[in-house]
Amino acid sequence: MSVRKLKPITAGQRFRVVNGFDAITTDKPEKSLLAPKKRSGGRNSQGKMTMRYLGGGHKKRYRIIDFKREKQGIPAEVKSIEYDPNRTAFIALLNYQDGDKRYVIAQNGLQVGQTVVSGTEGVAPEIGNAMPLSQIPLGTIISCIELHPGQGAVLARSAGAFAQLMARDGKFATVKLPSGETRMILVNCLATIGVVSNSDHQLLVSGKAGRSRWLGRRPRTRPVVMNPVDHPMGGGEGKSSGGHPRSRNGIPAKGYRTRSKTKASNKYIVERRNK
Repeated sequence: MSVRKLKPITAGQRFRVVNGFDAITTDKPEKSLLAPKKRSGGRNSQGKMTMRYLGGGHKKRYRIIDFKREKQGIPAEVKSIEYDPNRTAFIALLNYQDGDKRYVIAQNGLQVGQTVVSGTEGVAPEIGNAMPLSQIPLGTIISCIELHPGQGAVLARSAGAFAQLMARDGKFATVKLPSGETRMILVNCLATIGVVSNSDHQLLVSGKAGRSRWLGRRPRTRPVVMNPVDHPMGGGEGKSSGGHPRSRNGIPAKGYRTRSKTKASNKYIVERRNK
């Protein structure tokens, strides 16, 4: 894992920091695991804009990722580590012994030629292996965690993300999540051993506004420069402060808690995330 700082031969490259892509082993994706990805530009079926600041961007094809790791007990060889334009993490192409091919989220340290497996019987807690929380040793660093058995990974999936298995009590395991929240999860939920790849993603600097346009992000208008009809923080003569920070709908930001006090899953949260 490395990053490169470019020589400033143009103004847009002066502060740009790009990924070294040391871990990437091929630039040709597996055709059988590609799907078309349509762009809406933030418009609905009537052609009306319902999401602001979306549009443009480079054409992409979706990589079908196996988040469920349901081929249990069948060893798979890591064929390649690839870039995925749809996510911050890198992905790994697995060739199973029965001939099947699947993409999974790659973990740091996953090497081409390595064998990975998911399941309960005789699976060692090694990088890339998927196991139920009941079989993982306490204190292990994990990622790609299910919230409900069979649902597929939903937690700790982005670049450099990881959680830690803290304890087990009965049918629940206590996991410290990337946000700092400590939560109880059923012990028969699957998790993958290791930290998600591309942990240098947070060090990247785009260098110019055009790069955001390539990613499909249009310029975002600051609320304080809008009119009062458009935003609660708009209006005023000259450079007004804008008042208390709040959303377009008037909901306060920066410290105001919007989570429902009667939400059913509150009882599974042992400790709230860091403020």
